[in-house]
Amino acid sequence: MGEIEQKPTPGSRLGAPENSGISTLEHGQKPPPTPSGKLMSIKIQMLDDTQEAFEVPQRAPGKVLLDAVCNHLNLVEGDYFGLEFPDHKKITVWLDLLKPIVKQIRRPKHVVVRFVVKFFPPDHTQLQEELTRYLFALQVKQDLAQGRLTCNDTSAALLISHIVQSEIGDFDEASDREHLAKNKYIPQQDALEDKIVEFHHNHIGQTPAESDFQLLEIARKLEMYGIRLHPAKDREGTKINLAVANTGILVFQGFTKINAFNWAKVRKLSFKRKRFLIKLRPDANSSYQDTLEFLMASRDFCKSFWKICVEHHAFFRLFEEPKPKPKPVLFSRGSSFRFSGRTQKQVLDYVKEGGHKKVQFERKHSKIHSIRSLAMQPTEPNSEVPKQAQQRASLTPGEGAESPGGKSCQQAKERKVSTEECGPRQSPALQKSPAGNKRADGAVEAAAAVEEEEEVAKDRTQQSKPQPLQPSTGSLTGSPHLSELSINSQGGAVPANVILSPNLSPDTKQASPLVSPLLNDQPCPRTDDEEEGRRKRFPTDKAYFIAKEVSTTERTYLKDLEVITSWFQSTVSKEDSMPETLKSLIFPNFEPLHKFHTNFLKEIEQRLALWEGRSNAHIRGDYQRIGDVMLKNVQAMKQLAVHLWKHGEALEALETGIRSSRRLENLCRDFELQKVCYLPLNTFLLRPLHRLMHYKQVLERLCKDNPPNEADFRDCRAALAEITEMVAQLHGTMIKMENFQKLHELKKDLIGVDNLVIPGREFIRLGSLSKLSGKGLQQRMFFLFNDVLLYTSRGLTISNQFKVHGQLPLYGMTIEKSEDEWGVPHCLTLRGQRQSIIVAASSRSEMEKWVEDIQMAIDLAEKSSGPTPEFLASSPPDNKSPDEATVADQESEDDLSASRTSLERQAPHRGNTMVHVCWHRNTSVSMVDFSVAVENQLSGNLLRKFKNSNGWQKLWVVFTNFCLFFYKSHQDNHPLASLPLLGYSLTIPSESEDIHKDYVFKLHFKSHVYYFRAESEYTFERWMEVIRSATSAASRALSLSHKESHVY
Repeated sequence: MGEIEQKPTPGSRLGAPENSGISTLEHGQKPPPTPSGKLMSIKIQMLDDTQEAFEVPQRAPGKVLLDAVCNHLNLVEGDYFGLEFPDHKKITVWLDLLKPIVKQIRRPKHVVVRFVVKFFPPDHTQLQEELTRYLFALQVKQDLAQGRLTCNDTSAALLISHIVQSEIGDFDEASDREHLAKNKYIPQQDALEDKIVEFHHNHIGQTPAESDFQLLEIARKLEMYGIRLHPAKDREGTKINLAVANTGILVFQGFTKINAFNWAKVRKLSFKRKRFLIKLRPDANSSYQDTLEFLMASRDFCKSFWKICVEHHAFFRLFEEPKPKPKPVLFSRGSSFRFSGRTQKQVLDYVKEGGHKKVQFERKHSKIHSIRSLAMQPTEPNSEVPKQAQQRASLTPGEGAESPGGKSCQQAKERKVSTEECGPRQSPALQKSPAGNKRADGAVEAAAAVEEEEEVAKDRTQQSKPQPLQPSTGSLTGSPHLSELSINSQGGAVPANVILSPNLSPDTKQASPLVSPLLNDQPCPRTDDEEEGRRKRFPTDKAYFIAKEVSTTERTYLKDLEVITSWFQSTVSKEDSMPETLKSLIFPNFEPLHKFHTNFLKEIEQRLALWEGRSNAHIRGDYQRIGDVMLKNVQAMKQLAVHLWKHGEALEALETGIRSSRRLENLCRDFELQKVCYLPLNTFLLRPLHRLMHYKQVLERLCKDNPPNEADFRDCRAALAEITEMVAQLHGTMIKMENFQKLHELKKDLIGVDNLVIPGREFIRLGSLSKLSGKGLQQRMFFLFNDVLLYTSRGLTISNQFKVHGQLPLYGMTIEKSEDEWGVPHCLTLRGQRQSIIVAASSRSEMEKWVEDIQMAIDLAEKSSGPTPEFLASSPPDNKSPDEATVADQESEDDLSASRTSLERQAPHRGNTMVHVCWHRNTSVSMVDFSVAVENQLSGNLLRKFKNSNGWQKLWVVFTNFCLFFYKSHQDNHPLASLPLLGYSLTIPSESEDIHKDYVFKLHFKSHVYYFRAESEYTFERWMEVIRSATSAASRALSLSHKESHVY
């Protein structure tokens, strides 16, 4: 019986001999030499369907053959791949790297060994090399054709469209249809031809490297990506399929996944004859038995699957190759099989630490050469990039040129390559590790409850995809090596969550313009020395980080636009509840903006890639600026002003439609409950107006940072003048719409009030105060407008709304401090014409804010025409259209009229609005604070650490609306968690807290403590600036002076 125990063994990582990968030998020992003697020829079928013949010694282990193939391909990340072949029983098995080849392949002349992807990482951005991604793309293409990668028609058509773009280039309908007629990528392809052509039209300008990236981005989200099914039966005899992935062992019924056993849950894997056994760790909350048993077709099938599981566990979960077990003296028990080769952690370290040079590789069916990095050999005079490739890099997108080599050098003929000619695979020595065979399990954070302290598990895992939030001390920089040809590409979607290679230097290296260095998830922990090394390789000037801020906030802005253009539009299209006139007012005025800003973001990312020095633009002044990009796009943005003018009208029309249609009201309310709508729906309608203000602030900082004699200063100043003009034109609309949006947002939080939104009413402040009554001090929520002060209590229903208890018209009101009179700290007496109340604030600063704002509101009311009309309404009229009453909506007249005011009839309502935050934190916020918050939006990567944890976790963080929203990566559609900042204190960690890192700030409220770490001094200061605006709201005078320094 073979088995594997998941227990780490002591040891240390010892060097890396040139021809043996990562060594596990003790000091003084040498790896066994490659056996000499008679050679045998083995045919290898490559992923591009060509065949190559390799000659290896008969007694050589399997590793020699795999190394020869990887050397032939110049493949650095060859550890993701393997060799599979049919054994003498026609069972497809993997070539064992430790056993002699002759003992595995009985009749090599009659066997074709296939070179295929063996280990599929959780995220394709962990693949640093363009060649590796190309080979993965070929594997996806092969799996599609063979029916292994199943998906819906839309996904299949999109995948094939990227393959076609990679093979024949830009869209031409006649060429597309001719190519599709000659090449079958999927069964029943003819039915998808129109869809494929339609999708291909969207990829104009996309290079083959970009197409590979997009192909893998789509494929990795499919359930069958990288899955190889192994037939089995469960204990009841039900036919199932088993599979293994980076996350653990999966159970399928047909092509549907019905169960999964994560590596962290598995204690032991073993097999006994035909039975495959999974022993789980004890779990009180689990209904599973301690040991699960599956029956496979034969012992050979069972052992083959067990071996695959052992290898996947070791590759993805261990820090280094496991050491061999000592041979028993008398007899052996169980299998001696073990994983051989580098783990994923070692592969990533190897690519990161090794030097690289650029070489060419050829794509079958593609006209374009690709430049990629390879392990550094001794420098030679002729090791430079060919001139043709350099010249090709300067071509405009859409220009087509035949590759210098003409047709592919890989023909379908056999070619003999000896292992001596290939040479050994280069593998530089790695640093020693204090413990050998370390586990990389764990550190999984449940990101649901931000307010709760969370302990980082002792188990640490290097993989980032299946585990929600991974600890990392790495910098926020990196990029895949894409060809120089992609530098000038203007088309195609922008890939997300890309890892940059950490070993690039600014003067000689280059990367794809698709990505900037700040949007990466490093898949494994990194040391502080590595962190510092990575930081030093990127620009440090302030303008660079300002440009990065434009990029990160633009990503968030695009996601906000998609809430309207994609998610809300999709929801509306499913139900016939929105009038066509309203649809035509909202969506056609947002879609052009989304298209424009998608291209704008791509231009910024391309400029950042050049700025970081990984191109031939290493002379300052060529690409180390952003003003020209800003000026070009700000000027183009003026043509979209007609759409911006419509957004205020769209907001008013939507609210009018909600008032007149219960179905539309229910649709919008239900949409706001979706995770993707992380802010009130009407806030997203104002995002384009807010974004103009962000551009203005960025350009002001760029003008301040650049010397007046530089060209970038002139471009920034011209762009600032253009955007200031646009902001000035939309200033009045902005002020009006912000107040309108806030009134409607408050209306959803209040019950017992009808005419809250009326012309001329302005919101001033909301917050929690204690009202003195016969029962003592009771917490109440107060809402101050320019004509009336409302006080409410929180309802006890699922709606969590606030019920209005009373109103105080401001006309004729007086306010006085009365702490001495009532003996209550921070006490105020509000005397109205008909009623007086005594309230107390939570602190003196809170009291001063309320006194200042109430006195200002009283002065405004005195200047108005007179007393406010009656505000409360017990039975507001029902203005819904008659046709809105459906069968499920039949109510009596009394029930219908009372539906808005009855506490028992309220629909579910989000309980995390600003009103509820102020209630729980016992604080207040003003309209001026909201306006400042609109200006102080920020997003980007931060490292987060809890008070009692050791590791730093890398998160994509968005700050808006007084709240931090946490995402695993910037490509996520909705946040994993949020942290409202009102009431929190923002400080720098003290020496006693033992945080010995740069650019760290601390957030704490009562017992909740969080540390956040930025990547540079500039980003640290920016995060401090915007968070301070939320944690300690400035006085009204300071806020007003700040506000007046801008146009609004």
